[in-house]
Amino acid sequence: MSAQLPLLLRWPHRQRFEFFHPGGNAAALAAVRRAAETEGAPWVYLHGPAGSGRSHLLLAACQAASVQGRRAQYLPLGSLSERAEALRGSAGAELLALDELEHVAGDRAAEHALFDLYNATRAAGGCLLFAAAAAPAGLGIELPDLRSRLGACVRFLLQPLDEPARREVVRRYAAERGLHLDAAVLDWLFVHESRELDALFGLLDRLDRASLAARRRVTVPFLRDWLRRSTGA
Repeated sequence: MSAQLPLLLRWPHRQRFEFFHPGGNAAALAAVRRAAETEGAPWVYLHGPAGSGRSHLLLAACQAASVQGRRAQYLPLGSLSERAEALRGSAGAELLALDELEHVAGDRAAEHALFDLYNATRAAGGCLLFAAAAAPAGLGIELPDLRSRLGACVRFLLQPLDEPARREVVRRYAAERGLHLDAAVLDWLFVHESRELDALFGLLDRLDRASLAARRRVTVPFLRDWLRRSTGA
């Protein structure tokens, strides 16, 4: 991400602490916020299933650290082909968020690069945040010293929001934009569309513009027809 971009454009708008709905993850949210905003805070390791908010919290931490004037970097390891090189090139950030850590497991060069990065960041007084699908012991890390260091972090198992909570979050998000979603519309959305909140929020933003342009309220027939036309299906 270019240092020339304005701060508000550098980090995704919705993936900030104020848009994270903690459910049973309030302690994890507080620990990640503390790491982002306070020098010397404990390092945090997040794990949990897809949709539990791991990436959201890491990106939110980077945004919050940037507001504090700290150099922040987010590294999505799952989308990188040269992980060892990327890890070795990441030294120097005051806050470094490493996502999808499971993709380092079994890669000897990447494991050693992460071990060196861990030690260098600790010596420099920086902060590392980790997120993965499993806890350190279940990740498949082959380097014992790295496994031990990851296990020393403050760990949180993230729990996805249950469906009633997820539906309420979506309903409130729509209401803030003047969209009234009745139970039938919510039922249809949760059956036919992604249940990931970020995907649903993006869909609602587009739906809001479409309903205003058509001067129609959102009903299941309107939603179904709009999606058919917008996707070409």
